[in-house]
Amino acid sequence: MITFYGYGKCSTCIKAKKLLTAKKIAFKDIDITEAPPKARELKAILNSGDYPLKKLFNTSGLLYRSMNIKEKLPKMSEAEALKLLAGHGKLVKRPIISDGKKYVVGFDEAKIKALA
Repeated sequence: MITFYGYGKCSTCIKAKKLLTAKKIAFKDIDITEAPPKARELKAILNSGDYPLKKLFNTSGLLYRSMNIKEKLPKMSEAEALKLLAGHGKLVKRPIISDGKKYVVGFDEAKIKALA
């Protein structure tokens, strides 16, 4: 089963859902603002080697800017950054799509199709 962390008003998430639906790929839809990924899930994404820590942050989001994360991130430990992400779903780049082994962060059509 595919897990889909997204936000209903996010155009990128909507686009990714349409792709999954068109490909008839079933997924569990989780609102990232109400139930963000746990720190261990985010750590698994890092361990996959496909995404560095900075790429897990929604750098264009209002919360990212208002919290001045750009300045704080270089001084944070990985554990601190993951805890921050796990506590604030709007800080997390979306969507996050996973089959439990592979991860796609953001919209990447080829990688999303490869999950099926």
